[in-house]
Parts: sequence; C-alpha cells; structure tokens
Amino acid sequence: MSHPRLPVLCVFAALLILASGVVCAAEPVIVQLDIRGPIGPATSEYVHNGLARARALHATLVVLRMDTPGGLVLAMRRIIRDILASPVPVAGFVAPGGARAASAGTYILYACNIAAMAPATNLGAATPVEIKLLPGSGAGASHGGAGSKASRSTVYPVVGTETRKIVNDAAAYIRALAQLRGRNAEWATEAVRGAVSLPAAEALKLHVIDLVARNVPDLLRRLNGRVVSVPGGSVRLDTAGAHVLRLEPDWRSRLLSVITDPSMAYVLILLGVYGLFFEMMHPGLVFPGVLGAISLILALFAFQVLPVSFAGLGLMLLGIGLMVAEVFVPAFGTLGLSGAAAFVIGSVMLLDTAASGFGPSWWLIGGMALLSAAFIMTVASLALRAHRRPVVSGREQMIGSAGEALAAFQKSGRVRVHGEEWQAHTSRPLVHGQKIKVVGMDGLVLIVEPYGEEVS
Repeated sequence: MSHPRLPVLCVFAALLILASGVVCAAEPVIVQLDIRGPIGPATSEYVHNGLARARALHATLVVLRMDTPGGLVLAMRRIIRDILASPVPVAGFVAPGGARAASAGTYILYACNIAAMAPATNLGAATPVEIKLLPGSGAGASHGGAGSKASRSTVYPVVGTETRKIVNDAAAYIRALAQLRGRNAEWATEAVRGAVSLPAAEALKLHVIDLVARNVPDLLRRLNGRVVSVPGGSVRLDTAGAHVLRLEPDWRSRLLSVITDPSMAYVLILLGVYGLFFEMMHPGLVFPGVLGAISLILALFAFQVLPVSFAGLGLMLLGIGLMVAEVFVPAFGTLGLSGAAAFVIGSVMLLDTAASGFGPSWWLIGGMALLSAAFIMTVASLALRAHRRPVVSGREQMIGSAGEALAAFQKSGRVRVHGEEWQAHTSRPLVHGQKIKVVGMDGLVLIVEPYGEEVS
C-alpha cells in the first residue's frame, strides 16, 4: 500500500528540479580556454572551436589563459581574426605565476578585449624571425612576426630591405591592435622593433594591460560590471557567481597537436625511413613498408607547418646510409662513426630555428642516434650473416653433398642424396651401399665419386 503523502512529495521534488533548472539557466557562463606551449595550427583550431562553442552557449565571457613562448604567424593571425570577430568578449590572461606571453602571445594579448596578467609573469619580445618553408606551406614567420613569405626550407634571420619590410609590417599590425583596444601603442611598437619585455606590474603602469589578477576567480571578480566593445556594440560583463566551463581540445585538435609536435615529426620521419629500408631489404613483408609509408606521409604533413631544413634531413639520410655501409665495407668504424655524427648534426639542423619550442629534445636526438645506429647495424649484420650462410637449395646446394649408391654400377646408376633418388654418373666403379660425394651436375644427372676421394 502506497504512502498517502507520496504523490505530494513527487510533485514537490519535480518543482524543485524545475526551479533548479531555471536557476542554472540564468547563471552566467564563462568559457575558459588554455594556450600552453608553442602556437601552431592545432592551437588556432582549438581557439576557433572554443570561441564557436562560447557563442553557441551565449557565454558572458571567454577567458583565454596563456603561457606561450610564441609560435607561427599564420596560426597567430587566425586566432586574432577569431578574437576580433567574436561577439563574446575575450579576456586574455597570462597565468599562472611564472607564465609568459612572448612574441606571438603578445600580439594575441593585445587583440583581446581585456588584457590581464598574473603576478610574476611577463610579455613582449615580439620581434619577428622569418622562417622560410616549403613552397605553399604558408606557415610564415615565427615569434609572432607578421607578413613572412613561404619559400624554401632554410632558417635564418633575413637582412636588409626584407628585414625592414617584415619588422615594419609587424609593428604596424600590433600598433593597430593597440589603437583598437586603447592600449599603449608606443610600447607595442618597441616590443617589435627592440624585442623588449615587461613584467606584469610595469605592464600595468604603462597601460600595456588592463589589470593584474592573482587567478581566474580574482580576474572575474575584477571584471564584473566592466563595459567592453564587441562587433555588435557594447557589452556589460556580468561575471558575479558565473559558472566557469573549461574547454579542452577535441580529439582532432589533440591529434593535430601530436602530429605537428617537432619531436613526434622527428620520430615519424625516422619510422618512415626505417620501414621502407626494412621492406627493401626483405621484400614481401608488407607491414614495414606500409608503416613506413604512412609515417612518411604524416611526417611530411607535419613538416608543412614546421620550420624544416632540407640540409638537416639530407644529413640524417646520409648518416643512415653511412651506418649501413659500415656493415658491408671493412672501414674499421670510420663509416659508422661518420654516419652517427652526420645523423646527429642533421637532427639538430632539421628543426633548428630561432622559434622557441620548435625543435626536438636533445635527449631525444641523442637517444634516437644511438637507437638508429644499433638498429641499422643489427639489421644489416643479420642480412650479411644470412648472405654468407651456405646455400640450402638449388644446384649449388647439391655440390659437395654426401649420399650412397643404391646398386653396384660401373658408370651409370642410381644414388640417394638428401633422401631423394637421382640418376648418377661416375668414373670409378661403385658397390651397393657405398658412400658417395656429389662433385658436379650435368642437367639432372649427378656426377659422383666415392666419398673421401679427391677428383683427379
């Protein structure tokens, strides 16, 4: 028998649930995005998707928390375009303590509606460093520089007229952002031309940023009620009691980030070389060739957005070739040591740029050099050992084999060799069961002699 008050309690619970839903719906939403490490294609896609999600959620504000050494100009410009077009205000926040918004991060911070920093953080050093890449890659300059041209894969600071063009373009770009947001345009220009940097307290005094906050809750408390301009007009920020929704990169952005990581691209190119090398040495295995081809394709994709040096890649391949040659040529270690040295130098040059964060780890280079030398020399040694083994099939295998006569005969008769019966010819008489040795072949007829006797 049901309790008489049960229906009343159910209705009351339902009303509570509906009431809580209304309260939650009325609660302002703050979307938090985190930029950590070098800025690349994966970063720009993550920010783009995050701003789109904030727009769909009718968020009050997007907090873009940054700790970056800089990055590639194309990714930086995409992020800035998305920020400038966003109907949801964006607060750039350099945090936590010890973080930085260097080079490309400085441009992005200037583009945000609100620029904030945590204590013990810094920004600046926004001088562009041109990185010339594969034709059509479009990765452009690094360190936040704007207007770099895509060309062959060499890395060097340009000089003369081209330098002035790039620096002037970058200075005009960040100055325009400063004027748009009403911040210190003179210091922004100096950050590009003189590569100067500022800590948080001095940045606030010079009106480079809008405020200093300890953490995200402190930032939201200070921003409550502030009026900012967005493409649709002015918006008053309501951040009191807001729910902070922290968005992580989706699977596609994470995958792109992994593939375009300099260390992973370095490993992929090696896997590609090893896979194809092993497939060529042992045709028909298929798997090494497929793995090598896929790894090479992924590596080439990653290299489209990384500052690759073809000279470094060529030295790596030369080093691998010399290490292989050491196994086949008695050079007393000269080729092997030269190959290891070329491999290490090529690895250093492969992604050796002035762009912070766009080079593989030294530990990874050293470890892969040792592993590569051990792997290639082991594989080549096994192949050479297999090449030197006695032949176990065919005509060459029969010469020197032992057998026995199946019957007595003077010149021609039947013998058994390796468990098979053969027609044989001999120059010396044989008796039944006598041990014989194959000394030659005439078509499918064996030339035999009594075992233990040399051919005259």
